[in-house]
Amino acid sequence: MTKNILPIILVMLLWSSCYPLITIGIAYSPHLTFAAMRASIAGAALLIVAMALGHSMPKGKPIWLKLSAIGLGATTFGFFGMFHAAEYVSPGVATVISNTQPLMAAVLAHIFLREYLSPPARWGLIIGFLGIVVIAIPELSAASEGNGYLLGVGYIMLAAFGVTVSSVLIKGIAGTVSGLSAMGWQLIIGSVPLWLMALSWEDQTQVQWTSSFLFSLLGLSLFTTAFAYWLWFKVLESTPLTRANVFTFLVPFFGLSMGVIFFGEAITVWTIAGASLTLFGIYKVNGSAQLKGTQPL
Repeated sequence: MTKNILPIILVMLLWSSCYPLITIGIAYSPHLTFAAMRASIAGAALLIVAMALGHSMPKGKPIWLKLSAIGLGATTFGFFGMFHAAEYVSPGVATVISNTQPLMAAVLAHIFLREYLSPPARWGLIIGFLGIVVIAIPELSAASEGNGYLLGVGYIMLAAFGVTVSSVLIKGIAGTVSGLSAMGWQLIIGSVPLWLMALSWEDQTQVQWTSSFLFSLLGLSLFTTAFAYWLWFKVLESTPLTRANVFTFLVPFFGLSMGVIFFGEAITVWTIAGASLTLFGIYKVNGSAQLKGTQPL
């Protein structure tokens, strides 16, 4: 696990960069069109690299069914929920709800992957999540439950559930197929429903091909999606899902840090307290012995 800590942290840093990049680009493109382009470019980039390096393509119906499910969960549901939830709920609410994902993943990993955590590690998951709640308290207290609030929560839950299921499936195929080709194809497959919805509901002529939009689109596609998903796949080849996934709690922490560095946002007592709890929770999960056998989660 130790050798994978830096790659995992890099993945979380890349994923936390999604929000600033989406904020830059969303003003220049309809939501679903933006999401579909992001997925298509990322998938195509990975497949081009895979073919250039001579990596084999996925073979067999079971693998393609799993890749289709991963694409539907991580890309279709994940991107759809992520891009739409921002219209209805505050970032604080979105942060808390989306970060139930490591808790859901721990339950599914126990059921389907037979990953068992010791009691201290289970408490670490809970403490890490409480840290996210503390970080988001200022925005949670200001959240308005007006029209569309529940719809926004539903979008976030859809995205979190899709990403959770896809992570379990990725862990299940990691090491059995090329990560470049597998992640490339899941992004292409997941982009198809996004394109169908975008072409049906949005006007693609509204896309403004400014330098800011291109910076946002290429940054999202090549780095926070293509490279990040390939690296996540490589991590899961040798790391239990629950132990790797708990680092997802770092995403809002990194996001806040970027806000301080690039946007002049202030660090509050809530931020410091929440970050401390989150880091302690991650330490408890990865510093506790993981049990194998029939012990329940």
